[in-house]
Amino acid sequence: MSDIYYLPALELARKIAQGEMSSLELTEGYIDRIVTLDERINAVPVRTFERAISDARRADEARARGESLGPLHGVPMTIKESYVMAGTPATWGLEAFRNNVASEDGLAVQRFRAAGAHFLGKTNVPADLADFQSYNTIYGTTNNPRDPSRTPGGSSGGSAAAIAAGMTALEAGSDIGGSIRNPAHFNGVFGHKPTWGVVPQSGHELIAGAPDSDLSVCGPIARDARDLELALSVMSGPTAREAIGWKLNLPAADITSLSNFRVAVWHTDELAPVSSETSSRVQMIADQLA
Repeated sequence: MSDIYYLPALELARKIAQGEMSSLELTEGYIDRIVTLDERINAVPVRTFERAISDARRADEARARGESLGPLHGVPMTIKESYVMAGTPATWGLEAFRNNVASEDGLAVQRFRAAGAHFLGKTNVPADLADFQSYNTIYGTTNNPRDPSRTPGGSSGGSAAAIAAGMTALEAGSDIGGSIRNPAHFNGVFGHKPTWGVVPQSGHELIAGAPDSDLSVCGPIARDARDLELALSVMSGPTAREAIGWKLNLPAADITSLSNFRVAVWHTDELAPVSSETSSRVQMIADQLA
């Protein structure tokens, strides 16, 4: 049964749609895992279990009526603490915003709900989303589920840790200088930093109505690359206001097999030399990819 919690979100959605399992069963299972595992990981400090159970029941009732809520029908997920979700704080790990509780869902949360997903809670971040670890004075430190003595990275460290620990089916993070890619790497999961503008930043702001950052983007984190494609399709596209002037029409991926990719190997750099041990480990990984 525990293997179920590591399945791709697409597969979980299929199982729910075909009646192989209920959304409530899956949601309660993820909640049990968070309660059991998160004491040592601390990835999901903001929890919305009561609403998640209620939403799961509604998803099951809809399926019983033959209704589909969307491609993520009944799938429970978490989301980075910095996103705006009704009834939860979006502090960005800053004490000054400890009581910054949203009265309504932001755009990203709205879109995931419209696709049929529901939320177990929100995942930890470093202060101001500005570090390659995930510690702040409000929620404490998040640890890497593969080795709790190590960091999960940042700033979407709680997001990647929750995915890696099998405590959630899907996640959304944000990235300027590696905040999706770094924790995805540290935790051995998949993350995607979209091209700027593909995914709106609306609903991922500390202060409502703040102008978009010139560099920051929002994007998905998952256990399977196919889940990234699905989540990106849910998150992407213009806001209602922007849709007056433009629409998004992404082409299909032109590379569908890892064997078609080439990987550049950067052993060291004269401006920032590394030890021979580090260089040899990089070569070891390169040999495995070859």
